[in-house]
Amino acid sequence: MDMKQSISNNQPLRILLVKTSSLGDVLHNLPVVSDIVKNYPNAQIDWLVEEGYAALPKLHPKVNAIIPVSLRSWRGKLLSTSTWHEFKKFRMVLSAGHYDFVIDTQGLLKSALLMLGSHGLRCGFDWSSAREPLASLLYQQTYLVELGQHAVERNRLLVSQSLGYNLKGRADFAIHTPNLIRPDWLGNESYAVLLHSTSRANKLWDESNWIALGKYLQQNNIRSILPWGSEAEKLRSIRLASAIPNAITPPRLSLNEAAYLLGKTYVVVGVDTGLTHLSAALSVPTVGIYTSTNPKLTGLYEGPRVINLGGISLVPGITAVIDAIHQVRIQ
Repeated sequence: MDMKQSISNNQPLRILLVKTSSLGDVLHNLPVVSDIVKNYPNAQIDWLVEEGYAALPKLHPKVNAIIPVSLRSWRGKLLSTSTWHEFKKFRMVLSAGHYDFVIDTQGLLKSALLMLGSHGLRCGFDWSSAREPLASLLYQQTYLVELGQHAVERNRLLVSQSLGYNLKGRADFAIHTPNLIRPDWLGNESYAVLLHSTSRANKLWDESNWIALGKYLQQNNIRSILPWGSEAEKLRSIRLASAIPNAITPPRLSLNEAAYLLGKTYVVVGVDTGLTHLSAALSVPTVGIYTSTNPKLTGLYEGPRVINLGGISLVPGITAVIDAIHQVRIQ
């Protein structure tokens, strides 16, 4: 059946998107919201997401309600009464919604299991497309989405097939810099955000490179800001800031505060980490540094102001990064 013939553009479709984590993966799912509302302007779109990333879907103006899940905090506490109480509450919230479509773009067994308590046609990747093929057995409708494409496009293709529309144009993240008051610690100088921290040691860029980059930026009257998340990352930020003239190690930032910082910057240079993806989604001039993963699949969604450098065992040097900064800044 042609989905376009069976769904009126004026019909208030209710859709639940399932993309729980991580930060970069959640960001890669934002363009499907833009695609949906372009084709079905009256659609009501809810989102099931890990509670730690709940602020991300809220950045998109067309996301209606967030259904948070606490899988990460439940791990290791499965025998706890409070865990089962929280899980029961989550299931009640999930089952209270009645949707026309529930679409899992995560493609994992855990995400497919979570959506079982929802009311609506469960859609997802087929056996050959899902990251964990067993997940496809839990969907009521599955679709082939070729591998080897960027995650953003795979998400868009899955949802477009589920809802019966054709994709047009580039992905639109449709998010904007939060309207916050500029913090006193930031001052009024032009600044660059250097995102040196990531989830694995083999994704790091050598500290000597960050120092050289920071000194280059300072010579051009651009201050370096070095955000952090964990205590180990904070120590690295302090260490780098001590070697880079006029650099700042900021206080711990909330997701909205980080989005504000990124949105007002001269340029962002970052390794394979969620905040670098957030910068790219905000259309800020961004250079992504990859040392052990393939950016063609899950790297930054490239555009005129966004560039990926490096790859598996391909570590970009300082000259390549500086050249890339000039390239994204002139666009």
